[in-house]
Amino acid sequence: MNTVTLFTWIGFVVFLAIMLFLGYIGTKKTKNIRDFAIGGGSLGPVVLGLSFAATYLSAATFLGYPGWSHEWGLTNLWLMLAMVGGGAIGVLMVAKKIRKLNEEQKSLSLPDWLGDYYNSDLLRVGTGLILLFNIFYIAAQFVAGARIFEYLLGMDYRTGLILITVIVVVYVFGGGAFADIYTDAVQVILMAIAGIVIFISGIVIFWKDGIAATFSGITDNLAAQDPNLVTVFNPDSAHFYSIGAVIGAICIQWAFASAPHLFNKVLGIKSEKDLGKMILTYVIVASLSVLVLFGGLYSRVALGSGDVVADLALMEYVAWAFPAAVVALFGVVILAAAMSTTDGLFVSISTVFANDIFLKFLVRRGYVKVDEEKAEKIALKISRLTVPVVGIIALLIVMKPPAYMGDIMWIGISGVAAGTLGPILYAVYGRKKASARAAEASMIIGLFAYLILYFSGIIPSTMTAGAVATGIGILTMFVLANVLESEKEEVLIPETEQGR
Repeated sequence: MNTVTLFTWIGFVVFLAIMLFLGYIGTKKTKNIRDFAIGGGSLGPVVLGLSFAATYLSAATFLGYPGWSHEWGLTNLWLMLAMVGGGAIGVLMVAKKIRKLNEEQKSLSLPDWLGDYYNSDLLRVGTGLILLFNIFYIAAQFVAGARIFEYLLGMDYRTGLILITVIVVVYVFGGGAFADIYTDAVQVILMAIAGIVIFISGIVIFWKDGIAATFSGITDNLAAQDPNLVTVFNPDSAHFYSIGAVIGAICIQWAFASAPHLFNKVLGIKSEKDLGKMILTYVIVASLSVLVLFGGLYSRVALGSGDVVADLALMEYVAWAFPAAVVALFGVVILAAAMSTTDGLFVSISTVFANDIFLKFLVRRGYVKVDEEKAEKIALKISRLTVPVVGIIALLIVMKPPAYMGDIMWIGISGVAAGTLGPILYAVYGRKKASARAAEASMIIGLFAYLILYFSGIIPSTMTAGAVATGIGILTMFVLANVLESEKEEVLIPETEQGR
């Protein structure tokens, strides 16, 4: 056993012990489905801001996205603007109104909130099923964990995949949202520290008589390898090849801020006045964490293109630049990043089946006849049993490792955004409450637009296809809401005149 492997095992065991301990605390606090879904709605802004950042960033920030920097160069830095700016704006635009509306609704998830707001079971169940797209997102995080086990511990990829699946399933199974949020707070602090260390390391290693000269030297090195690596829009990039593609990336990151596993954080905050602190916490830790994108650039400068696997470009740089103990620490940080997103996704999907479909649809409509106390117990069991089922499906999707884990992840994000953002935005900004029919049509048209645009190859970028489809869904929502409102007024006017 070499030094890196030894340190990695030590760090991993310590980290795992902390995660399982926090999961145990979460289990003790989880008494009902509301606790499982949003932590009882009693959590403070800092811990939720940390959790929001950890869940938003994911392992793609430390493996997939630096891999894009390694492959496509400086153009990938557009992603920093998209993630920090787009995400914060997205939360600011919807969080306050959603939180206020939910004081009366007491909803536990995005499908629950939309179904209650529009009084539509089709929207509740349909949105819930759309959330199954997030299994692709979970699968991408499993790839990250498996890659780390493979790279640092010498495990077979599939063995590592099974191990990361089991770990996450075990601590989310019991602790739900409490386990998710407590562990996220620890994980994102590690991620922010890692981002700072990576950014500074390149400046130190490639130093040339000042900051400007240092980055000029880095740019010259990249340009010598491939001139496209230093262009504003790299034609070889899958996501930043034009201004339109960049706008699409920013828009889909903005839409991602309303994703269901992030939406739950907004519902879980204790007080509306704490939203500002929550968002500020997110902006600070996210800004520090995304500095890790420079690691992909540094990797290209230090190691060239060679035989480097894109998703492992950051780890290759870390192994080249740092001693064994630091390499092992970065492996643990990436595992933390994978877990920080995956547990939140598990909670959101489990809540769909337990609360949105079972309690709010099957029990409420009388399809399942049980008293309230028994229904709550059954719902909690469903939420927990869903976790291993979803884990197995996600594992099967990536039994063969993908070329880019980030692309697998964005299949899930884009599908969810396309089907849900129209009804969300109209609820927040519409002049009047729209009809359920308009919201249902937006959900269906937005989703099918994404399926057609991306899976038929019309738009090859997952982010751009998702942004366009999301725009179609939003436009559909606002047009139909106003058309149906006009038709309703035309019907009411003759009836009023006839009454006179």
